Amino acid sequence: MYSYTICFIKQGGRILLLNRESPEWMGIWNGVGGKIEQGETPLESIHREIREETGMELLPGSLIEKGTITWTNPSYSYVDGMYVFVAELPDSYVYHTPLKTDEGILDWKDLSWILHPKNKGLANLQYYLQEVLNDITNYDYRFVYDGDDVVGFTRIPLDQPVLN
Repeated sequence: MYSYTICFIKQGGRILLLNRESPEWMGIWNGVGGKIEQGETPLESIHREIREETGMELLPGSLIEKGTITWTNPSYSYVDGMYVFVAELPDSYVYHTPLKTDEGILDWKDLSWILHPKNKGLANLQYYLQEVLNDITNYDYRFVYDGDDVVGFTRIPLDQPVLN
């Protein structure tokens, strides 16, 4: 079991992103999520993280499982990862941003801004977000790091949902 969860909360052509204040990924925009607590399933964890970081209570069944993101750094001999989810909010749902929280700043970002090739303020979303949002296949998106630099990336189709 991996240590983390992440969710991309989508509404039309935009996604709610969090610019984190904690030293890990400080100043970088990413989806909402965090560490799985002892005894939690990934689904329970992402519901809790969404509630804690945004105040939203998503209905059961509103999250779609979209595979995993895993990473390794051979220099340090570790492997970890996170379970990926997507939630689609109806157009009628109102969530005002920017919003300062304990975790950082939440803001809606247009997909064109997120996926722009010159955008350097994101947490490696350019490698997988398009497929996470649009592909019916779930993947394990595998990163190899040397320090903070991505030195390898592959995606492997998953034959079945990770959580079943």
